[in-house]
Amino acid sequence: MSVDKDTVRRIAHLARVQVAEEKLDALAGEMNNILDWVEQLNELDVTDVEPMTSAVETTLHWREDKVTDGNKAEDVLANAPDAEYGFFSVPKVIE
Repeated sequence: MSVDKDTVRRIAHLARVQVAEEKLDALAGEMNNILDWVEQLNELDVTDVEPMTSAVETTLHWREDKVTDGNKAEDVLANAPDAEYGFFSVPKVIE
């Protein structure tokens, strides 16, 4: 796959990025280099490679899955302009 000047102009328009006319050729060259590199990656045989979530193998720490309020109600309500009985107090909107 090859990217030309018109394709770069269209991509820039879709991305809402302003690119000067004199930079379109250089940007097309850079995009072609990136696409060539991706094509090289497609040539690799990864059939025996296990999927991984990180470059460093780690074990996640398990915790009990229980619902709590986080014990932060007072901290949260401290940011409220008005609070009553442990809840946000807001003006009445509908009669």
